[in-house]
Amino acid sequence: MKNSSEVKDWEKEKLNPNGWLPSRPSQQFNVIRRVYQQDALNKDADYQVPEKPLGYRCKKVLKSCGFGDCLLNSIPIARWLPKYNLRQNLVGDLVAGATTAVMHIPQGMAYALLAEVPPIVGLYMAFFPVLVYVIFGTSPHVSMGTFAVACLMAGKVVTQYSHPEFANTVNATNLTIDPGIAASQYTPVQVLSIVSLSVGFFQILMWILRLGAVSTLLSEPLVSGFTTAASFHVLASQLKDLFGVRIRKVGPNYKVVLTVIEIIKNIANLNWAAFVISAITCTIIALNNELLKPWVSKRSRVPVPIELLAIVIGTLVSRYASLKEQFGITLVGHIPTGLPEPEVPPVELFTSIALDAFTITMVTYTISMSMALIFASKEKYEIDANQELLAIGASNVFGSFFCCAPLCASLSRSYIQYQAGSKTAITSVVSAMLILCVLLWIGPFFEQLPRSVLASIIVVSLKGMFMQVKELRKFWRLSKLDAVVWLVTFLTTVIIDIDIGLAAGLLASVATLFCRSQKPYTCLLGRVLNTDLYLDTKRYRAAEEIPGIKIFHYCGGLNFATKNLFRSTLFRKIGYLKPTELVQDEDNLTKSESYEWDPNIGRKVHCVIIDATALSYVDGPGIKSLVAAQRELASNSITVLLAGANGPVLEMIERYNSLETEQLQLDTFPTVHDAVVYYKILIARQDEPAITVAS
Repeated sequence: MKNSSEVKDWEKEKLNPNGWLPSRPSQQFNVIRRVYQQDALNKDADYQVPEKPLGYRCKKVLKSCGFGDCLLNSIPIARWLPKYNLRQNLVGDLVAGATTAVMHIPQGMAYALLAEVPPIVGLYMAFFPVLVYVIFGTSPHVSMGTFAVACLMAGKVVTQYSHPEFANTVNATNLTIDPGIAASQYTPVQVLSIVSLSVGFFQILMWILRLGAVSTLLSEPLVSGFTTAASFHVLASQLKDLFGVRIRKVGPNYKVVLTVIEIIKNIANLNWAAFVISAITCTIIALNNELLKPWVSKRSRVPVPIELLAIVIGTLVSRYASLKEQFGITLVGHIPTGLPEPEVPPVELFTSIALDAFTITMVTYTISMSMALIFASKEKYEIDANQELLAIGASNVFGSFFCCAPLCASLSRSYIQYQAGSKTAITSVVSAMLILCVLLWIGPFFEQLPRSVLASIIVVSLKGMFMQVKELRKFWRLSKLDAVVWLVTFLTTVIIDIDIGLAAGLLASVATLFCRSQKPYTCLLGRVLNTDLYLDTKRYRAAEEIPGIKIFHYCGGLNFATKNLFRSTLFRKIGYLKPTELVQDEDNLTKSESYEWDPNIGRKVHCVIIDATALSYVDGPGIKSLVAAQRELASNSITVLLAGANGPVLEMIERYNSLETEQLQLDTFPTVHDAVVYYKILIARQDEPAITVAS
């Protein structure tokens, strides 16, 4: 206990700039307590096993099953809308909503082409599902709607299950279909709608099962490599419109490579008018993004709507210069006015497209959650991962009846929306209302728009995804295994196909987890003089091993997959396995290539303390390996102690002992120092009772 003057001096004392240690190293603090065994500590600290998580959740649900609580939890708009502050938020929401709507128009029309459906579908996506997301969503800053990767993945399914003759139609009710093929063929919009319905179904099912954390299965290297590779698929799909050439349909696998080959074969049939339009459009948009946009952003939060200007100017030029008649330019074509009639998707296709739909489910949810968490971190609010599943799932289900593609957040639109001053989800309502005006009155204006302009908008927007290639260097420097995941995902996706690439990335991620579990951090600990600190003897020169005592530190889980590794590493570290062949590694450090049993180990080591402070989990086979190791060491008169094990590990050992005949009989201690002092006192009492052992 320090007196008041010492406390004042301590408060005035400056911290060491190299760390948190006080600048006066001579000042010491002594902590005196009894040496604890784990059972004694449990008794003194009144240890009890906590309630089971499942029972706790059930009780929590029963306590909060009232209608009001359910409404507030499942419909967030009921919580924030009554508190909406018009004076503080309305202006920002109006400006951000108008800005986002301006971006929705060109991006929606362009990305709809990736889904192999008419451009008007992209505008439907900016209206119908967005309104549902406002009701159920928890992120006010993400801009939901079309996204290149999601539309491309949906387009792959559309191409596989739809008939190309119906590619420019929106409602199947307006078609004259040959009765011979009507029973077995579907329009692209019909296939897209069942894809969206299936994705929504999976997301709502995941919400019911509370699987919001499942997105963590898609690691950052996997998502980065996958989206980077997907951008090459997007680019390849737009080459025919950029160059104005017609190519044959390529197979589902090796699409990027085969498309490039087809383009090269047909380059002699290049439409120079389309190529010039594409080059001019790409150049202007790129110059705006690189030069004008940074300059404008410093002076105004509303960016230059360069994509909207591009489609307006492109439409006017096409209309008055008769580009289709003069040069054979491919145009967008018929754009209907008004809202589409709701139509039930062809549910009989569900079993055929279920696997593809689940893949899209995982990708769209992961990307949307990642973007939502970015803005939540900036603005210091919480995102409910499970509620987002309900929000996106309900949006997809509702949008599927209006021929919408699977919903996803867009990074570019979300960033612009946030930068423009968005405060709440009213931003999305404003944007949707402006899109409604386009759907009701302005849509037919864009019928004369060249498809090469939309292709140019798509290609330029891919720059951010292409630049993710730079992240490979970061992953390589942080972890070679993460870089391998990135490379496997990227190369497989680019060379073969999107869904196969995602599956390969998942397998690579699981493999890296297994590799890491097979190489846990292990070391021998030594005591720093006159302290109770025990540190890695290879990394801390001041840490010295205690004669006759080996302290083995193990970091990770001890289970069926690592039990043999744990046992062999333990024996090797403590010297039970002695090296028979020594070699020099690159750093001129001696290491062993092979080992044999040391029959004299009992003369060198009298006690082995297993430091379990970093032991995260143990299962039955893992405990069996501990039992085997203890018995083998005990046969050589070596005492084994367990220190620092957490509550769940100790409870697992207790359950194991209650079920098995071969029990794990170890003295357990809360810290390594307790185990060391206990053993020293035990030896002192046996051999030299008169000696006093200091801790």
